[in-house]
Amino acid sequence: MTELESEGHTVMIVHQDSEYLGLISVMDVARAESKKTLSALKDMGIKRMIMLTGDHQKVADAIAKSIGITDPMGNLLPEDKVRAIEQLKKEEGRVAMVGDGVNDAPAMAKSTVGIAMGAAGSDVALETADIALMADKLDNLPFAIGLSRKAKRIIKQNLVISLGMVAILVPLTIMGTIAIGPAVVGHEGSTLIVVLNALRLLNYK
Repeated sequence: MTELESEGHTVMIVHQDSEYLGLISVMDVARAESKKTLSALKDMGIKRMIMLTGDHQKVADAIAKSIGITDPMGNLLPEDKVRAIEQLKKEEGRVAMVGDGVNDAPAMAKSTVGIAMGAAGSDVALETADIALMADKLDNLPFAIGLSRKAKRIIKQNLVISLGMVAILVPLTIMGTIAIGPAVVGHEGSTLIVVLNALRLLNYK
């Protein structure tokens, strides 16, 4: 019984009258895709991943060990999760939190980016989150992060293209170096380039 509890199991003793018949052991298990997802996140440069849970610390330790998380924090109430997120923000600057329950919502609201598991998530968690993974597949998380990073890069590229073209065309037009017609064509051409550049996101996998 002690060994099972140390491995994160919740153990129930079955007995009838004064006779002990045996033990029933139950345990929460991690999602099947958890380990693969965490590995993918590490490959993307996300080095520190922490588990915040209201479950017993032994349960948190066992699950964390099975999926490769080195810093599990158990026995947390919703307000404890909020304090943990606030501390992490002081240490790291930016913190993303993935959750699906009512107890996760306050901490998600405090995080830099809150990510809710859509299909299994509570209404409160979905309303609080900045991102909702509607397919309820944890392995969509690396995809969402990768897509966000690429979108950010493309936005910066498009700003450089559009503002750069304006910065070139306006002075040249004022000085009379080029006529209005070619300037308009150049501006509209840069707009087309911006649109085509943004469409590259459709091919992201």
